[in-house]
Amino acid sequence: MTESGNGPLSGVRVVELAGIGPGPFAAMLLADLGADVVRVDRPGGPGLGIDPARDITNRNKRSVLVDLKSPDGVAQVLELAGRADVLIEGYRPGVAERLGVGPEECLARNPRLVYGRMTGWGQQGPLADTAGHDIGYIALTGALSMIGPSDGPPAIPANLLGDYAGGSLYLVIGVLAALQHARTDGGTGQVVDAAIVDGTAHLTAMIHGMLAAGGWQDRRGANLLDGGAPFYGTYETADGGYMAVGALEQRFYGEFIRLLGIAQEAPSRDDLAAWGELRTTIAARFMTRSREEWTAVFADSDACVAPVLSLREAPRHPHLAARGTFVEHSGLTQPAPAPRFSRTPGAVRRPPAQPGADAAEIARDWQVPGLLAPLPADAPTAAPDRTAQKDTAG
Repeated sequence: MTESGNGPLSGVRVVELAGIGPGPFAAMLLADLGADVVRVDRPGGPGLGIDPARDITNRNKRSVLVDLKSPDGVAQVLELAGRADVLIEGYRPGVAERLGVGPEECLARNPRLVYGRMTGWGQQGPLADTAGHDIGYIALTGALSMIGPSDGPPAIPANLLGDYAGGSLYLVIGVLAALQHARTDGGTGQVVDAAIVDGTAHLTAMIHGMLAAGGWQDRRGANLLDGGAPFYGTYETADGGYMAVGALEQRFYGEFIRLLGIAQEAPSRDDLAAWGELRTTIAARFMTRSREEWTAVFADSDACVAPVLSLREAPRHPHLAARGTFVEHSGLTQPAPAPRFSRTPGAVRRPPAQPGADAAEIARDWQVPGLLAPLPADAPTAAPDRTAQKDTAG
């Protein structure tokens, strides 16, 4: 029996052509929401360079090994596409077409298919055929220029802003919108071109509005939300920890300076010329106690102050623990599926898929017996040329 769970996407079938970065994360999100995701791995194909059993982005999926360089492998993928609602691929433009599993071939087999394409630069444009990573995509959109101190270089936000926020989430939005359209338009599928540069640029919409209105300066560390304001930033504590301060509104700010103990000496927050002095005052006060002590001071207040926790500390925070924001499954601590649904909750149902481990199940459930055919003896065992896929692993 197919383990599709009872999430809101239960019954939706997804084919994921294995890649790295935002494609697998998008497919994980669909799987978390209940979709039956089949990951088509290639022999010696792409990976994160970690034990596949710990690759959380492959949880809730099943895997089959297919050699896309062989006619039989292409036929197998087209058979899967013929039974799927969604197909996701993250190759460079033109690679899927050269392999014989591009939109034309797949939609000819299944006109209602939603064909999701995940790239950094998009399917067209001067840079479409060039390699790239998250840092370059967010650099060109202007997003990277906003992050970091005014007197230092831009700060790198891991690969969260480009790969996952501007990439994966926009691919999922596009896929779900196209799926809805296919189900209300007589089963007409389409291609979703999700580019990290497009999604990341889209995320800056509010900032562009503020810039046009004169409410945002086009330089780092000079604005209300980029660390320019002394009451919206991070401060070091006596033990080398950090506290995050977001006391934007006046009443929250009043609570903040009262609990911090500087209400009598702090200069007016409305005097921009005194922001440097105010920052120095706040910083000096935070250095008088440890992160744990300041956390206790601001606990249960409306001062909008929180400790900066590490990845290992976060799951143990009382609020996150109470909500079950992180879960334990198959010996791995990992973020729980999000968002939450009152009637059709998602869940971590399966551990990370092991390449090729589920061929028999998939062949049975999807009625594609050809998946059980042995791979050709000369199937590649080393990782393929990276130019065959989009480089977006950050």
